[in-house]
Amino acid sequence: MKKNSSPFVSASIKKNLQLSYIIIIILMILPTIYYTIASTQHSSQYDRIITNVSRANRLNQIVKIDISNEIWDIVAGKTSFKTGNQYVILNTINDGISQMMDTTQDENNQKLLEVASRALRTLEKYVDQLGNQIASNVPVDQNEQVLEDIRGVASLIYDILQDFIVAEIESAAVTNEHLTTASRNLTFFQISIIIMITLMAIYTLITISNAISNPIQQMENMSTRIAEGDLNARVELPHVQELDNLTRNLNQMAGKIQDLIDQNTQEQKNLQKAEMKTLQAQITPHFLYNTFDTIIWLAESEEYEKVIEITRAFSDYFRISLSKGHEWITFENEFQHVQNYLKIQKIRYRDILDYTLDFDESLKASRVLKLILQPLVENAIYHGIKNKRGRGMITVTARKIEKDGIPCAWCCVEDNGMGFTPERLQQVLEEMQKTEDNENLSATYGLYNVNKRLTLYYDTSVTLSIESEFRKGSKVSFTIPLKEM
Repeated sequence: MKKNSSPFVSASIKKNLQLSYIIIIILMILPTIYYTIASTQHSSQYDRIITNVSRANRLNQIVKIDISNEIWDIVAGKTSFKTGNQYVILNTINDGISQMMDTTQDENNQKLLEVASRALRTLEKYVDQLGNQIASNVPVDQNEQVLEDIRGVASLIYDILQDFIVAEIESAAVTNEHLTTASRNLTFFQISIIIMITLMAIYTLITISNAISNPIQQMENMSTRIAEGDLNARVELPHVQELDNLTRNLNQMAGKIQDLIDQNTQEQKNLQKAEMKTLQAQITPHFLYNTFDTIIWLAESEEYEKVIEITRAFSDYFRISLSKGHEWITFENEFQHVQNYLKIQKIRYRDILDYTLDFDESLKASRVLKLILQPLVENAIYHGIKNKRGRGMITVTARKIEKDGIPCAWCCVEDNGMGFTPERLQQVLEEMQKTEDNENLSATYGLYNVNKRLTLYYDTSVTLSIESEFRKGSKVSFTIPLKEM
């Protein structure tokens, strides 16, 4: 924006307006009274519209995010229905709609709010239904169905409030037109009184209007761009005393918003990385001790070939585990990692353990999150094979498939061990869904950790599938999208 060179507004709009109003009031008492009344009425109406738009926008955030998150926490078991804030949120929405109905003058807008109010009552009924279902201990899928109904009604209320906001903005445009009309009438009255005052008024109007409307228009465009996600939008200083600080603060606000978003994004990444490091650290300590004991036992028994074999496998195992700090490795390395682990365990449990590896060669160069197969194999040995009589068999499989037209890898670890009882299987599945307190898991660390890492690094839809039959064995599988190195 170019610097305003007019001496009339170069210092302060306020002082220049005061001078103009003194002259105009002396000669134009009646037009001024008319303008004051009209301006007061329209400004009051405009303020009500802006208040309603602001209130509707806040309610939309509550409808879109808070109610859905609160109900999800209840369905997911994070929060009990009795201690949840769902009714507080619903009352807040209801109060907000009532307040807007009291201040909205347009009949069509009132009808929109009445529809929103009816939809809110429907939403309350669904929440009540969810409470009754939870109290009756109905299956989770029924609660999830009610959750979807609640989300649907919340989306409807959101759309209605969006329509209300648009309608109110249109009303604001009409009010703005009325203000413009009033200003034109005032100019007409001034022209009819005296030419000189009219010329001065026109000069004042044009000069100050440009000094105010252009910067405000640019700031409005900037706010629109920010609302659409462009946080790099900035406005040049208009060099008008009353607007310079406003423009400067708006630019600083946009910069701080961007900094906060970047900071939050980085914190989330750091949080996930830290959590993953903790999860990986839980996988192998006991294995380290047992393997060293085995090497010592083999050396004492003078089985040097076995010592060399297990030591080499042990070295390769940890080389791949560390992977120079990389989180992603090739499928070939991941399968080699499992093979080294099984070699070590085969030497330790020679009389009770056999294994087979079925690896699709077309997956060799594909990228995969490291340490997602070995914990499943470890779980199969310690909780399946060791608890049965006779020789156990573990089969590790990785095949290339297509899912919804997307190349994927299907991975499976199957054993013929003890398997889970139906009650124990249900307990394991419930523990895998926990988001905290993982230190209290009952011997399912491997399954929990792998499932957690899959959902964080791939997608929440990528989870472990467990099939098990008591005394016959278990099958743990998952499907992940392929990523090339």
